[in-house]
Amino acid sequence: MSSVQQSIETRLSALSPLHLQIDNESHMHSGPASDSHFKITLVSDAFSGLRAVARHQKVYGLLQEELQGPVHALALHLYAPDEWQDPAQVPASPNCMGGSKHDH
Repeated sequence: MSSVQQSIETRLSALSPLHLQIDNESHMHSGPASDSHFKITLVSDAFSGLRAVARHQKVYGLLQEELQGPVHALALHLYAPDEWQDPAQVPASPNCMGGSKHDH
């Protein structure tokens, strides 16, 4: 596990997750592989009664330092306990074409 991934996990522990999975997806994106793209699946009572935007804001607030530094993108899958079924419900992330591979 990278130090960036460890930092993310430590900060997200503030939400007392019932389930937390952090996948480093940097290898799926253009440019050199680094600790820049992560997929986070998190189940927490802290999300109960909150809309998706408020859930994302909670996570962004906790990861503010990482988002200003090494982390370029987060794929967030955030659930309240009563919404969580199993890991199979989490959508796969698409490969990123990056700025240099876009068709214009």
